[in-house]
Amino acid sequence: MAQPPPSSFIAKKQRILEQLSVPVEQYDDLSPKGSVDEGIRDLINEINALEGCVTTSSCAGRISVFLEGKKKSVSHRAESESEGRERIKAGSKEAGVGGKGGGGRWLFVSHDPVNVHKHPGSWKDLFGIQNEDVQGKELLSLGAARDVRFIHFKFEPMILHILTASLQQAQNVLSAALQAGFRESGALNLLSSTAEPATPMVGIRSMGLAVETVIGFESDGKEFCMVPEYQLRNLVEISNDRFKENTKRIENFRRLLLQMESEKREKRSMNGGHWEDAEVRRERKRAEGLKKAQMIKQTAHEAPKLLDKNLEVGLLEQNT
Repeated sequence: MAQPPPSSFIAKKQRILEQLSVPVEQYDDLSPKGSVDEGIRDLINEINALEGCVTTSSCAGRISVFLEGKKKSVSHRAESESEGRERIKAGSKEAGVGGKGGGGRWLFVSHDPVNVHKHPGSWKDLFGIQNEDVQGKELLSLGAARDVRFIHFKFEPMILHILTASLQQAQNVLSAALQAGFRESGALNLLSSTAEPATPMVGIRSMGLAVETVIGFESDGKEFCMVPEYQLRNLVEISNDRFKENTKRIENFRRLLLQMESEKREKRSMNGGHWEDAEVRRERKRAEGLKKAQMIKQTAHEAPKLLDKNLEVGLLEQNT
């Protein structure tokens, strides 16, 4: 019989489900959108209905344009340790390469494909970039400056984090993800640091579908575009195609995971209403094998005695 989910898992799942039960207009999280994406809301509900799973974060996939944060300048790199501590105390934040911290901000986000035929105006306007181009020498000089903050265009496929109640449940989720094409998926927390069993976290992702490039930069508080309009449209069209493949992989993941859960329920039904995970089943089979071997050994030991007795009875019957 499978062990029930650890109490820590049950408590965390309950908290998450309570948060998700809040009406859409009142729900808020840390993402730019602030709520669960409609494109995977049904999938999220189906996963959370499984006994050994609960989603902790999700994104159905998105096209985004963002201005990266302030980078670490030459003067900051050369400052003394004491000056660095003072700057940290003052609350000065900086971003790594391509990061959105340190004053970075979102300029455009869409969790659905962008209709290129219905878009009436400039792509630079849609992406929140001033409709100004920088050419030749000026572009090169600004682009080479260390303190230039670049504007990134990015397509990201679905990313999903699922907390699982056991190693076997994590293996099922990960297997479904990999078979569906989310090849960069993986699991964490495979070993428990407490007396309770491990509750692995499975991250589902496919970075092979991702698209990212620099399309502009900021100078004197203004955003400038570095690529022509037709190239911006090309990026959108490429991302729309990636959206289609992303949707296929999501549906494949959903189908495979629910199929595995259905097979698990069937095995539970065949086993008197109890489901066995792989480890429990191995132990049961091992015990049954030992018992069978012992019975065979005992039968082999008693067979000669039984044969002698039968012969003796046969001789007596013949002499009567």
